[in-house]
Amino acid sequence: MSSYREDRRADRAAERAQDREDRRLELDAQREREATQAEEKRKDAEAKRRQEQADKKARAAEKAAKKAATAAKRAKLIRWLKANPATLFVAFVMVASIVPAILSQIGALTGASVAAPMAGLLAAMLEGGAWAITFMGKQAEDAGREPRKYRIGTWAVATVAAAVNVWHGLEAYGEHPWVAFVLGASSLFAIYIWDLKTHGSHGKTKAEKKAEKERRAHVAARRKHHPQIVEQAVKLQAALPYGVLDDEAAFAAAWRIHTGAEPGLSAQLYATATEAVLQLGAAFELGDNVREELLETGFKAARLNPFAELAQTPTSQAGLGENAPSTPAPTGRADGPEGKSEEELEALLPDALAAAAELVAEGRQISAHGLAKKLQIRRVDAAVLRNRVIEQRRLHVA
Repeated sequence: MSSYREDRRADRAAERAQDREDRRLELDAQREREATQAEEKRKDAEAKRRQEQADKKARAAEKAAKKAATAAKRAKLIRWLKANPATLFVAFVMVASIVPAILSQIGALTGASVAAPMAGLLAAMLEGGAWAITFMGKQAEDAGREPRKYRIGTWAVATVAAAVNVWHGLEAYGEHPWVAFVLGASSLFAIYIWDLKTHGSHGKTKAEKKAEKERRAHVAARRKHHPQIVEQAVKLQAALPYGVLDDEAAFAAAWRIHTGAEPGLSAQLYATATEAVLQLGAAFELGDNVREELLETGFKAARLNPFAELAQTPTSQAGLGENAPSTPAPTGRADGPEGKSEEELEALLPDALAAAAELVAEGRQISAHGLAKKLQIRRVDAAVLRNRVIEQRRLHVA
């Protein structure tokens, strides 16, 4: 019996212990839920606070951007006004001209028994039509099209409006006819101011006009002096698609076709240049043969030359320059191991004469350097041969 009671008490104690544990676990879970909820509320509050700060910064940035944009527009307008004072005065004068012109036309039309609304529309048609054509012309000009027909239309409509205003002025202000002409001018003056501003500022500068005049003169000179080449250039441009060859490229191609040379040159010019080189070479040869007489003549010419600043030194005349020896070359020398013997030089004399002829044909003077290069010999040997060649040529001329 006692054992049963003890078991019963133990069971009850275990139940109470379990109830306490369950209660503790329930309290722990409740505290954990409360802590979680509190953390979530804190995070939500923090996120809301951050969002409010971000929204506040965004509104401040947007407000600052609007203020900056407004200030930039104001500054841009001020810069434009400072840079375009003429535009302001033109706008003012145009308004002061257009408004009286329209009122005068309305008065003229209503005086002719035309209803006021219709008179206003007709007046707007005349003045507005002139300005509509004006702005269409400006748009065409900006697009690169010819605005001439628009300008003619503008002045035609403006002239009709001016005639209406003159007629009305003479009827209404007969005692003061000048008023009629002022009213007539009001329909033309605004157009004139606009035309002067838009087209007068786009005219060619003096440099552009000068360049255009020089270009026309150049084209005229080409047509005068090279008509066949110009005609060929036009044919080449016509044969190819439009814009493939410009004028200069077509003329250069036609020049090469007709002359076989680069533009500006030809076979005749090459022949003239070659002949001049040969004549110059002959003059150099003459200078080598009569060196002493030429030097004396050069010194006399330098003393008598009235243009001293243009005078050359005598040694630079007739080809006497750096190739001329400063001392007379030897006519002979003792045989040495490094040079050729007299017999070898005598054997080389015919070749030296031929090489000298080649130098003259090339427009160069007969020098030791030139003969040494032609004959592939030492310069000291070439100096001896040069003197012998000069002597041979002098005897031949005599």
